[in-house]
Amino acid sequence: MDVHWEGAGWERLTGRAGRRRLPVWDCTVGLVVGEDSVLLIDPGSCVREGAQVRAEAERLTGRHVTHIAFTHGHFDHVLGAAAFTGAEVFGAVGLDSLLAAGREELREDAVRHGLAEAEAAQAVDLLVLPRHSVSGEWTLELGGVQVLLANVGPGHSGHDLAVFVPGEREVVFCGDLVEESGEPLAGPDATPGQWPAALDRLLSLGGDDALYVPGHGAVVGAEFVRAQRATLAARFGVSEA
Repeated sequence: MDVHWEGAGWERLTGRAGRRRLPVWDCTVGLVVGEDSVLLIDPGSCVREGAQVRAEAERLTGRHVTHIAFTHGHFDHVLGAAAFTGAEVFGAVGLDSLLAAGREELREDAVRHGLAEAEAAQAVDLLVLPRHSVSGEWTLELGGVQVLLANVGPGHSGHDLAVFVPGEREVVFCGDLVEESGEPLAGPDATPGQWPAALDRLLSLGGDDALYVPGHGAVVGAEFVRAQRATLAARFGVSEA
């Protein structure tokens, strides 16, 4: 399928995969286009932003988004999902329960980071929970491309999911396990002692030549991921043994 990524303001990664860096929080939205289905990775921070992403994705592909993957449960990565009616939503096992029980905390976090009160309240009221829980790995057949969803956490959060896309060059959507535009953020739900091991799992998925797409920032290579792993291990006192 010939998708004209750049003309629509998206970054082409391979023939079937691309991404967009959203404004304000520089959050990555990923898109994988199969012959039969379309997968979106992290739908944005609110219903308005999600609707914009949906419109752009439909213009790019000529089809509706059929699948959504949450890389983790932070507001800027999940609150746009209500704009995608009918999409099958995937997340790491346990994320559904966490989001269902933590609606108020999600709203407060969004407002604390600058989302308007009304938009935060609307998005949380319409919050979409993952219907499909990934405990290990899950293969999605999109038509002409098989995408692997891998539960690689905990690390940045308690429920980190990576998305591996095969092709002329492998692509790994890392969520916030990898950040390029700033230091990796270890919030209250992070598991610092296991974060380096999560990056090892990312590297084993993609290998040396893959494109690694961070949750925030520019696309990087394996060397960057290894360097960030070493920094995190030193920062959190994780043994290299």
